[in-house]
Amino acid sequence: MHPPPNSTRRQFLGLAGAAAVLGTAPVVTLRPAEATPEMLASAIRNVTGGVAVKTGKVKLDVPPLVENGNTVPLTVSVAHPMAPEDHVSSIHVFNEKNPQPNIANFHLGPHAGRAQVSTRVRLTDSQKVVAIAKLSDGSFWSASVDVVVTLAACTEEVI
Repeated sequence: MHPPPNSTRRQFLGLAGAAAVLGTAPVVTLRPAEATPEMLASAIRNVTGGVAVKTGKVKLDVPPLVENGNTVPLTVSVAHPMAPEDHVSSIHVFNEKNPQPNIANFHLGPHAGRAQVSTRVRLTDSQKVVAIAKLSDGSFWSASVDVVVTLAACTEEVI
């Protein structure tokens, strides 16, 4: 026979578990439901430090028309050597209307072999997607694509 459980210990463990759960509750930050052109410009300025961004060298491969914005394939490649003294150091992807305008940051080095990254993103609506590459000399290069989304991501219709 086992002795009856200690109710004080059980109460303590229950309270400790509840405190642990409450301690891990997420902090909710309210953002606008949709980014503004000013938010996009600010996000790009945060990455570039205000340095002028030139058009060219960057190829942004994303379908111009997507049926569903929940998983949009995207590839960014940069026509630039990947030598120790001259290489692409980072690639950044931005969007115009999602609540968070800076959606991806990739940091590369000369041992990457080539400056190309692929991922999938969510797009809340039809919008412009911008890719910016930072070279080791401190210059920034970009490309942008307008994407038409027929079924926006993050939306649900209640029937």
